[in-house]
Amino acid sequence: MKYKGIIFDFNGTLLFDSEKHLEAWREYSRQLRGTAFTDEEMRNHMFGRTNEDIIAYAIGKKPSGELVKKLGLEKEAVYRDMCRKDRENFKLAPHAEEFLDFLCENNIPHTIATMSGIENVEFYIEEFKLEKWFDIEKIVYDNGNIPGKPAPDIYFIAAKNLGLKPEECIVVEDALSGINAAANAGIGKIIAMASMEPVSFYQKISCVKDIITDFNQLDRNMFLVKTTSITQNI
Repeated sequence: MKYKGIIFDFNGTLLFDSEKHLEAWREYSRQLRGTAFTDEEMRNHMFGRTNEDIIAYAIGKKPSGELVKKLGLEKEAVYRDMCRKDRENFKLAPHAEEFLDFLCENNIPHTIATMSGIENVEFYIEEFKLEKWFDIEKIVYDNGNIPGKPAPDIYFIAAKNLGLKPEECIVVEDALSGINAAANAGIGKIIAMASMEPVSFYQKISCVKDIITDFNQLDRNMFLVKTTSITQNI
């Protein structure tokens, strides 16, 4: 089947930064409840979630808006500082730039759907010059009104921004909550980016159709484009 567009999660997908988020949230979870999040808690309650969701889980109740804003801003500032200090590893995922060039050259609709807040999104736009590849106005992020993944809302909005139906889109995700969000939205094809979890983790998820570790591994013939033949870059 050919698809008309593609939607990317960002953290852990276009940017392999999960370890930095882990480190920052472990420290904050210690402050919030006295113990750090376990790996299982990170997988099930952090990745793909809003800061409000994460803080609510950590303290065991719905937090006030003021607390969410305060702790969220502090944690994300620590995270961004960690990124700036690690220039060697603070770069887009392997061969992401070449794949984004391919999408632009072939006029294939594409955007980002991330549960990062505006401060981080603006940081990524500036650091990676994302306007080269993306219509910034079509990027979907946590604006305080979108339910966190696995709710499907973010992917409904992203597909609509591309002028496509969810079933006409491919989604690339790394987090279980994000994969479930894409499945709940009726996305046509879900591809897992194994940036942190092992490939075997995704092999157990029935809605995941392909698993990659590098954007060169994506089959470019999946897309409905005007060119008669596309050579896959291996």
